[in-house]
Amino acid sequence: MRCIELVREFEQKEQPSTGEILKFNGVRKKDVYNITPPFEVDGARYLAGRVEFRESHWRQAEYDTQAMFFTEKKGAWVPAKKMPLFKLEDPFVTKIKDEIVLGGVEIFDDPEENERRFRTVFYRGKSFTELKQFAEGPKGMKDIRLVGLSSEEIGIFTRPEWKLRDENGRETYVKKISFTVFDSLEKLNEERIANTRIIEGLFAPGEWGGANEARLLGEKLIGVIGHIAYRDLEEQPHYYAMAFTFDFEKHKASPIKIIAARKNFPPAEAKRPELRDVLFPGGIIRNPDGTMTLYAGLGDAAAGKIVIPNPFDKSS
Repeated sequence: MRCIELVREFEQKEQPSTGEILKFNGVRKKDVYNITPPFEVDGARYLAGRVEFRESHWRQAEYDTQAMFFTEKKGAWVPAKKMPLFKLEDPFVTKIKDEIVLGGVEIFDDPEENERRFRTVFYRGKSFTELKQFAEGPKGMKDIRLVGLSSEEIGIFTRPEWKLRDENGRETYVKKISFTVFDSLEKLNEERIANTRIIEGLFAPGEWGGANEARLLGEKLIGVIGHIAYRDLEEQPHYYAMAFTFDFEKHKASPIKIIAARKNFPPAEAKRPELRDVLFPGGIIRNPDGTMTLYAGLGDAAAGKIVIPNPFDKSS
């Protein structure tokens, strides 16, 4: 099913209450977006976000983006004291056994190709102040996410991409979600990340997406929060939050469903006009009443949260 059909299906359901734009203080005039959901470490509550000036672009030599940790104070999020800063885009945090794994997108100058490239890098440690880099993904790959499995193994979702030419000879990128299982963080490396198996049937031709958060739902079932995107006839991008479940023993995914759209949030500025319909989910947290709160980046310039039904409940 094409993304626009999934959106129509979502819009026919009862819409969630309007979301909330999160307030960030202490970052001068920088934007905070593409956030993680809040998480607890040693009794303290944090979230991580991408922080940069509005005019920043990753191809600039002086690119200033950072991944920063925040704590909540008087209704706003402020930089957490004594927490490290990382020169990364789009941070994500996962607990694997008794270790914290922080990942994000690193921009680097590639001497082999004489240009700026990006890749996902991973840090691990018992605490955030002890994090050390231990692995990196292939050049040009984002949306790599880990999940601890009940067997003590580790699942990994990746997003390989490749170029194709359409019937008119135009180049187009194909981006899909893949998955594999490995038995320890020591086995995580570029080769393993590059050699995962495609999950078929998730995206229609010309559309793309990625996993943003994965959580174990049952012995062989993983719940995935991600994004799905397409470009309209005017080449404007549209990004939506989506969810699906994945049976990793059968290597089969349930149909994707949209769980939130940018218009479910209040207006906010975008990094550029063409990014005004971009919603980039970070993940969800469970509420006492069984609903979920989704945290997300908005228009590459703001961040928000919204209460939604449990996306992995079959009745939702």
